[in-house]
Amino acid sequence: MSQVQTIFKNMSWLLISQIIASVCGFIWTILMARYLGVDNYGIFGFATSLTGILAITIDFGISNHIVRHIATDYNSAPKYLGNALPLKSIFSVGTIILTLIILILMKADELVITVTLLFTIEMILKSFIGTLNGSFQAFEEGKYQGIGNTILHVLLLIFILLTIFTDLGLFGIAISYIIANLIALIYEYYVLKKHIIKPKFELDADFCKKITLLAIPFAVTSLLYNVYYSIDIVMLTNMVGNYPTGIYNATYKLISVLTLFYSVYTAVIFPVMSKFFKNDEKMLLISFEKSIKYLMLVIIPLAVATVVYSTDIIHFIYGHEYDASSSVLSILIWTVCLLFISGAANTLLNASHKEVTVTKIYAIAAIFNIVLNLFMIPYLSYNGAAITTVLSDVLIVILQAYVIYRLGHRPNKKLYYDILKIIAGSAVLGISLYLLNLNMWVALPVGIIIYFAVMYLIRFFDDDDKYIVKEILGKN
Repeated sequence: MSQVQTIFKNMSWLLISQIIASVCGFIWTILMARYLGVDNYGIFGFATSLTGILAITIDFGISNHIVRHIATDYNSAPKYLGNALPLKSIFSVGTIILTLIILILMKADELVITVTLLFTIEMILKSFIGTLNGSFQAFEEGKYQGIGNTILHVLLLIFILLTIFTDLGLFGIAISYIIANLIALIYEYYVLKKHIIKPKFELDADFCKKITLLAIPFAVTSLLYNVYYSIDIVMLTNMVGNYPTGIYNATYKLISVLTLFYSVYTAVIFPVMSKFFKNDEKMLLISFEKSIKYLMLVIIPLAVATVVYSTDIIHFIYGHEYDASSSVLSILIWTVCLLFISGAANTLLNASHKEVTVTKIYAIAAIFNIVLNLFMIPYLSYNGAAITTVLSDVLIVILQAYVIYRLGHRPNKKLYYDILKIIAGSAVLGISLYLLNLNMWVALPVGIIIYFAVMYLIRFFDDDDKYIVKEILGKN
């Protein structure tokens, strides 16, 4: 099986599972937002954001280091996993204690403390799942991650439905997350041990120290990344209260559904890029260019259509209680476009062993984000937080482009022309939808036809794209 076919096979498993997961997430996002109300949904957003920031204290970047190392040396897997899993158990205890201390210092009330601690447990389970998923990625066995992801999200949807039906409130929601993650973790560990490798459990102090030190750049980057993408919700809660946080969080959860293809693509492409860096730097750059091209082909027209129908989308999903979220959606949707670019760039830099550089970029962006939020949130509330996020993403992309250029990884000029064609096609799509003023559901198929008709007329797809399709189909 060729590398292209392997990538497509793994992506297919992950994409199918992520589509199922996104449908489930879309449903429970609507149900939870309507069931909890804006204020309690704000508490939910605060709890998941704070635990997301502190998640790095469970992992310390070890999972990312393992993926890159195992992808180039399968024989090292039993020792790496056998030490990493017990080590993360120790870190998890410290995370619970740290979370409680922070909540006390923030003078959080009893409800917020209890819910946040429950989500800390959920985050610990999720972190262990992440390590196992990293192993599946390294061995290019995406189907097991895909099945585990499907089990997790389907069960979570069922448990949330039961929680709403029995009216268990925020506590029931948190417990639902814990149980679903626990079952998925048990499944993934079982298939890892049966079908791939058996971890050699030990707690080698010297080895644990070694992998922890090597993983520090990944840890710092992950911390800064989580701070960067979650601190706005924490700041909103503390600066303007639960209601604006609920408005902002409703849109944020919706945006996260749109990142499904990005998360699938990066999960598959990172171990592949790591191999290319070691064996074929030309293919490393080509995989980066194709990542940007195909990710932008999907997300830019989707962003344009979202801006045109932002009010209709919010009304359909959340109802009139969340009307204010439409403006946030029109702003935040552009972070997805920028995230796709920065994500591909991060994958290139991490695969090239430039994780320290990535850390520095996110350090600058995190500081910029926090400082700008201090000025924007008091005046513009949730819209200020959204604008700050977009501007911070722009800064990241600029810094990454500069670093990649300095490293000599200079994309072919054709990539820039391709992006211009995508922007042109998306502009035609946006103008057409605005002038036609169609119902949202009618606009969906009409928009797809208009967009791809334009892309065909301007000859967007080249011989390389046709070759990749034939390679996937096994016709080359």
